[in-house]
Amino acid sequence: MQLQPVILCGGSGTRLWPASRENYPKQLLPLLGEESMLQATLHRLDGFGKAQVAPPLVVGNEEYRFLIAEQLRSAGVEHKRLLLEPVGRNTAPAVTLAASIALANGTDPVLLVMPADHVIGDPEAFRAAVAAGLGPAQDGVFVTFGVKPSRAETGYGYLRRGAADTAHPGTFMLEAFVEKPDAATAQAYLASGDYLWNSGIFLFRASVWLAAITRLQPAMQSACEQALATLKQDGDFLRVGREAFASCPADSIDYAVMEKLRVHPELGAATVVPLDAQWSDVGSWDSVRDFADHDASGNVTRGDVLLEACRDSLVLAQSRLVALLGCRGVVVVETPDAVLVADQRCSQDVKKLVERLKSGGREEATMPRKVFRPWGWYDSLERGPGFQVKRIGVNPGASLSLQMHHHRAEHWVVVRGIGHVTNGDRVFDLHANESTFIPIGTRHRLENLTSEPLEIIEVQTGDYLGEDDIVRFEDRYARIES
Repeated sequence: MQLQPVILCGGSGTRLWPASRENYPKQLLPLLGEESMLQATLHRLDGFGKAQVAPPLVVGNEEYRFLIAEQLRSAGVEHKRLLLEPVGRNTAPAVTLAASIALANGTDPVLLVMPADHVIGDPEAFRAAVAAGLGPAQDGVFVTFGVKPSRAETGYGYLRRGAADTAHPGTFMLEAFVEKPDAATAQAYLASGDYLWNSGIFLFRASVWLAAITRLQPAMQSACEQALATLKQDGDFLRVGREAFASCPADSIDYAVMEKLRVHPELGAATVVPLDAQWSDVGSWDSVRDFADHDASGNVTRGDVLLEACRDSLVLAQSRLVALLGCRGVVVVETPDAVLVADQRCSQDVKKLVERLKSGGREEATMPRKVFRPWGWYDSLERGPGFQVKRIGVNPGASLSLQMHHHRAEHWVVVRGIGHVTNGDRVFDLHANESTFIPIGTRHRLENLTSEPLEIIEVQTGDYLGEDDIVRFEDRYARIES
């Protein structure tokens, strides 16, 4: 039986602001290495062998579909199976869609459900744990993975394991799911040896999951079935019906199914496989510091950082020099448009700052300064009354839409590569140090017809400079509104 990975790529990671934003979440960031957490999750599958594992089915938010697709491409993964959620409805509906698509291929694979925003430091141990869970999963058992706790952690949910499952070596009966405990209870859990952290990773057959959803969550199953009735392939993406999926109840895998199995034994047993693979959900800046490599003073740094007489601190710099003197136990995260300075003991509360930013209408809560598009990216360098300056990068072979603006004019200066420009009735090439002016209301387009990157500086002037002042006439990425 083939293993079907299902990678859940939703969520916003607000506790990792300002690096993680609503439109650029933590799973797409290289927090602990050169590759993003999504790419690391994909490469974790390499050791299984292609004959054993089907191409991954990635479930992601429609808002950052192009960024996910680009990361899959750069990781060498075929991404014709990128399933888009029109709106977020938590993990249970996402898995329901994935299970239905897997069954539609005429097989009943075992689904390996993994969040894209977790870190596993020992991939071989992870693959060994999955191998231990395959037998019971093939037999119709729900399998979850419990992480052996290294401390009395209050930020995780727990699993209580029961007796060993003699029919399946290396697995234990799952007795209960336990909510996040207080400090004393967490210490008791650690001392007992019967409790494991809930990793959020699962194994089960597609048909077994759908049978449970149909019985336990009929409204969810019905909404997902209606959404799948209009499933269509849109280039690299699989799209479901927006209205039907928006009506789906939101719930997690744990609440929707797993916690209810003990009172519904007819749906299948549940087992837990202990996972000792250096796992972390990297849910806050203190967990990033704990997981990353430290210097002799317990500091973790990245970027242009200068420390003097500092201990046990995390300092990340993206765009400038960050210098600290005499600090202990602090978190400093610098991005081009925001800087976070926090006591490490308060890192779980960063989301409160994000909530205040959102309530105040601040775009720093949701958008990074550098924004990725299907054709490349733009970085807003400077803005003021009546003007904005952007640095724009266009990927080889890519093209912006044929468009116009009602409220702004644009001046383009090529700094790298060759731009193929449509400016009203004229079509021409611009090389480095050459420029063109695009008046308000003029149809225009920028293309990169070469195999090398293209970069320009764009100076916008006008009475309104919002991104919604774009009227598209032609677009290869299907972004024209009906």
